[in-house]
Amino acid sequence: MNLDNVVIDRRNVLRGAIAAAVLIPLGGSLMSCATGGPGGTGGAAGTVSANNPFGMADNSTIDSVIFDGGYGVDYVEYAAKILEKNHEGSTAKVASSTQIAQELQPRFVAGNPPDLVDNSGSGLIGMNTILDQLEDLTDVIDAENLEGDKIRDTLYGGVLTPGTYDGKLAALNYVLTVYGTWYSSSLFEENGWTPPTTWAEMMDLGAKAKEQGKYLFVWGKEAATYYQTMAIESAIKEGGDEVRLALENLEEGCWSLPAVQSVFTAMHDIVAAGYMKPGGAGTQFTAAQAQWSNDMDAILYPSGSWIENEMKDNTAEGFAMKGFPAPVVSTSSAMPVEALHSTAGEPFIIPSQGKNVAGGKELLRTMLSKDAATNFAKTKLAPTIVKGLVPADGFGSTALVSQTDMLDAAGENIFTWGFVDLYGTNADQLVVWNSFLDGKSDVATLTSSLQEITDRVRNDDSIDKIEIK
Repeated sequence: MNLDNVVIDRRNVLRGAIAAAVLIPLGGSLMSCATGGPGGTGGAAGTVSANNPFGMADNSTIDSVIFDGGYGVDYVEYAAKILEKNHEGSTAKVASSTQIAQELQPRFVAGNPPDLVDNSGSGLIGMNTILDQLEDLTDVIDAENLEGDKIRDTLYGGVLTPGTYDGKLAALNYVLTVYGTWYSSSLFEENGWTPPTTWAEMMDLGAKAKEQGKYLFVWGKEAATYYQTMAIESAIKEGGDEVRLALENLEEGCWSLPAVQSVFTAMHDIVAAGYMKPGGAGTQFTAAQAQWSNDMDAILYPSGSWIENEMKDNTAEGFAMKGFPAPVVSTSSAMPVEALHSTAGEPFIIPSQGKNVAGGKELLRTMLSKDAATNFAKTKLAPTIVKGLVPADGFGSTALVSQTDMLDAAGENIFTWGFVDLYGTNADQLVVWNSFLDGKSDVATLTSSLQEITDRVRNDDSIDKIEIK
């Protein structure tokens, strides 16, 4: 994972984080000087049919620009080839970009945007600047996929929320990131260990690991806030929306809420017991992760599901990586143990002024087919928003199987937040969490330091605040 891009790449969310809509680039509002065809659809109209629900014209060309990040662009090229086969004589062009806003803002202004855009990366275009120039994608998800199933019915619950602005589905986020605590299932089986569901069980597991000469956790200096993510996950599960909304809206005293404090206390107990491998504040994050995945000095590591691919060249043979959701504090938690932090990313948009809007929608429909979505999961070892496509063997990836198992078990109990990314507080919070994990600060200091960062943002009138409901 490129830590420089984490803030942007993970911004889009399943629930409660419309914050991405207010990110405004320096270019300001992008007003188009051209209009599309009838009904907001640019280009010549073709015959509408079951195989051509948007009326893409025969022998047409589709222009797409795809963010070339961790997933590359080959998965869109794969779908493009399927489209060209299904619509003989048509061409689906796939161009890559690492600076979406820089390259495409001039095209939006000129009224000549692409037909399909993956608006992602650190240089994405602020959604609020182009919202009025984007197609509502409801007709895409209400269409049938290539296999004849209604697309809406094939998607995981909640995945449409992050791309919906004032009731308009303006972006369709294609990829799911599952957050959890990851472990070697082979090591656990060898020792008869089971994934903990509560912090009390986590402490017990720490004692068992210590008996085997291992630590419970390890961390690296650039990724210390992975433990903040884990803490927030657990606190939201314990306290529910009251906790999530207090943090999202930068409320005074939000870090002192009982649910948050109970998690902080549990984590401090783990540090105090010596179950956290020392020295993380001076260790580069991938080196620290290798201490877990390759050396197996520690038995657990909290991260997003990118961890398998990120450490694929530094993972012990037979590791058999799996994950489990953040633990709860008590048996009376507001959300079930299975509740999961998961985010949808890679937002695809279709500009209304594109020359072939129908073609852009057809390419997106093709991407949502079982064939194309399965290809993504197989080659990227990550699930798309299309459910039920990962086979029992996970294409050889136990981590991928684990992701789909966690998603299935969570059902509608999927949540996330956006305040850290929106207000850019991660850098300051890294300092606080490195100190805490190193045993140099207690719960009171952790709480006051995090609250100080939050208060600073809340009281800064130069920063636009977004109320999350």
